Amino acid sequence: MLLHGAFMTIEGNWTESIPELLKNRKVIAIELQGHGHTQFSDRKLSYATLASDVEGVMDYLKIDSADVAGYSMGGSVAYKFAIQSPKRLRKLVIISSTYKSSGWLPEITNAFKAWKPELFINTPMKAAYDAVAPDQTKWSKFIEQMIAFAQEPFDFGDANISKISAPVLIIAGDNDGLDKIELAKTYKLLGGSVAADLGPMPKSQLAIIPSQGHVSLMMQTTTILTYLNNFLK
Repeated sequence: MLLHGAFMTIEGNWTESIPELLKNRKVIAIELQGHGHTQFSDRKLSYATLASDVEGVMDYLKIDSADVAGYSMGGSVAYKFAIQSPKRLRKLVIISSTYKSSGWLPEITNAFKAWKPELFINTPMKAAYDAVAPDQTKWSKFIEQMIAFAQEPFDFGDANISKISAPVLIIAGDNDGLDKIELAKTYKLLGGSVAADLGPMPKSQLAIIPSQGHVSLMMQTTTILTYLNNFLK
């Protein structure tokens, strides 16, 4: 199951990866509330409800469990899904994402606070929305809703992350806006950061991709697929 980033469509994040993933597995690509083909809703956005939506799709498709991969906002939704629905998760892939606001560098959280609706005019995100949205007139409401959501602090709790029993692969760009000190703490909560020469290798993995920012990281399709396929096999 693939989850996209904020303001994006599945095509915007995963279009090059899906054909390759389909060679070896079934792929379910979800566009979250208000995104892409999914209708806008006045329902308040929260990671809990978005994660419940993912489980709802699984229920509808009669899927007992799945590997889940999420990028950016989709990665945060994936973390919340792992906490809320542990029995439905096989393996988890988190790409350039965090489970708490403080997982971002301060300049990123400050940028979120400065977002205005006009910032998104004449952007690829607006063009992608117009191409597939069921009702293009909802764009302004969607943007306002998403900005408010992005500006709301969140923290799923270190204790909850440490209880995730499924193997987790974290992929991050070395300069993608994530606080790498916090990322290292996250990996340790998931059982990583050990001396594997003196004991067993942890089931979770961490990959830092050099010379990559938050946006450019998802363009490294071959690299991401290599890590993802090796992890999920």
